[in-house]
Amino acid sequence: MSYPPPGGYPPPGGYPGYPPQPGQQPGYGAPPPPGGGGYPPPAGYPGGGYPPPATGGYPPPATGGYPPPATGGYPPPPASGYPPPGGSNYPPPPGGGGGYPPPASGGYPAPGGYPGGAPQAVPGFTAPAPYGQQPPPGQPPSYPAQPGYGQQPPPGAAPYGAPPGQYGAPAPGQMYGQPGAPPPAAYVPVAAAAAVAADLPVVEPAAADLPVVEPVVATDLPVVATDLPVVESEKLPEEAGGRPPAGVAAAASGPPRQAPAPASQPPTAAMGSLAINEQATHGTVVPIRPFDAEADCELYRKAMRGAGTDEATLINLIATRSNEQRQKIKLTYKTMYGKDLIRDIKSELSGNLEECMLALFMSGPYYDAHQLHRAMKGAGTDETTLIEILCTRTNKEIEAIKAEFKKNYHKDLEKSCVSETSGHFKRLLVSMCQANRDESTNVDMAKATKEAQDLFQAGEKKWGTDESRFNVILASRSFPQLRATFSEYTKISQRDIANSIQREMSGDLKGGFLAIVECVRNRPMFFADRLYKSMKGAGTNDSNLIRVVVSRSEIDLVEIKKAFLERYHKTLYKMIEGDTSGDYKRLLLGIVGQGV
Repeated sequence: MSYPPPGGYPPPGGYPGYPPQPGQQPGYGAPPPPGGGGYPPPAGYPGGGYPPPATGGYPPPATGGYPPPATGGYPPPPASGYPPPGGSNYPPPPGGGGGYPPPASGGYPAPGGYPGGAPQAVPGFTAPAPYGQQPPPGQPPSYPAQPGYGQQPPPGAAPYGAPPGQYGAPAPGQMYGQPGAPPPAAYVPVAAAAAVAADLPVVEPAAADLPVVEPVVATDLPVVATDLPVVESEKLPEEAGGRPPAGVAAAASGPPRQAPAPASQPPTAAMGSLAINEQATHGTVVPIRPFDAEADCELYRKAMRGAGTDEATLINLIATRSNEQRQKIKLTYKTMYGKDLIRDIKSELSGNLEECMLALFMSGPYYDAHQLHRAMKGAGTDETTLIEILCTRTNKEIEAIKAEFKKNYHKDLEKSCVSETSGHFKRLLVSMCQANRDESTNVDMAKATKEAQDLFQAGEKKWGTDESRFNVILASRSFPQLRATFSEYTKISQRDIANSIQREMSGDLKGGFLAIVECVRNRPMFFADRLYKSMKGAGTNDSNLIRVVVSRSEIDLVEIKKAFLERYHKTLYKMIEGDTSGDYKRLLLGIVGQGV
């Protein structure tokens, strides 16, 4: 193979023009004549161009090849070289005009043809059309046929780089990331695609056949009783088969319904419910089960018969029975033996043990009435006992005490208090005897603020003290309301109400007002303080000790023991053990109990 000499081989008849003249071969890069076959024409290339197909080429006509001879193809280049001889410029335009590329402005290839001549074609390789141009008609295009650089793809074609017909491809006319492009087509499941390929019917899952998962509503849980309204969840009606009716499943699949917020109590009522005194209290003496009154009466009779007394049996029986059970024992004992149990106990016992045991056989209201009568009997008055009972009991308890006092002593409790006391302390006891204290749990904060201001004006801010105003508020308001009033009083006066009472009051009136304030704040702590004072120092006030232990044994003695330990860092059991002795000590310890 050799390159043409410089200047090329001039074709017969001169250089062909562009476009080619009739009868001449088209120039390089020009499309073949319409309706023609392969390239060059079957007649051959004039002037020694491509040989006719009969002279061979690639592929041979007999064996076929690519492309087939019928459609034409590029035969192998002639030995004379490529492009055809005729000059160095390819090809000059007719009349000396500019060709392609223009000789003056250069182009591709450079003027003068390819350096060193046109490159030869490689056998078996189909020369592509010039960049940006379509191949001649009949010539197989390169794969894939692409437009020129920077041009848009043909209409209906996929964008550059998009996998044809794949999931996620943008719609025709849209580019990847182009704003406003519609969402990609829905994903076809593999199973459905396989069914389509095998001509099998595609079974779509029916939404109505899917089981509807309903939230489980716990209805067997215990309901805790509170003051708030209980919101019960509504159950969905069910059809046969255990599924909800039509339309309910769709509603159930939506967002869960939020239960309405429970109606909360007013802040004032909530404050009243936080009172320490209104919390559940516990006594140390509880009813025994099983209980047999006759068996107990036989044990009592056996313990007191003959010479001597079995105090241990009596203590064990009385300290482990409730007051109600003791009343049954008294009645049963008299029925069985025709004797009064109380008279037998008095004849067998003495001292503090007798007093304590007799107190345990008295009912609660009668014991309080007995203590009040004892406090006002004879010369002098035990004001401490009057304050402890009348200023700490509830309305119901005071009414029962008044009835028992009238029944057993044939006197009116209020008149007895008036005759035994005087001054503002007498007025306080009369107010307590009315049993008319407000016992609601509601709190009026506006009223609390006003009455706190009234207390401040009647005490700290005034020369002297208006005791009547203190009596009005402390003797008639509920404990929750008084707690709110005391809190507001501290904000107004910058003093605690108890401190102001100690500064402004004196004598028994001060003791009565302070007892009310302490019970309002913490009733068990008030009685813990009474117990401590009855035992501190030299000697013991056994009457006060017995009264508090017996009267609170079935009400709040458990809380009193805790308050005692909290304030005095010693258990009540230990202190009683150190201040008493003998069977009297064992009876008190049996009632109090060793635990805290």
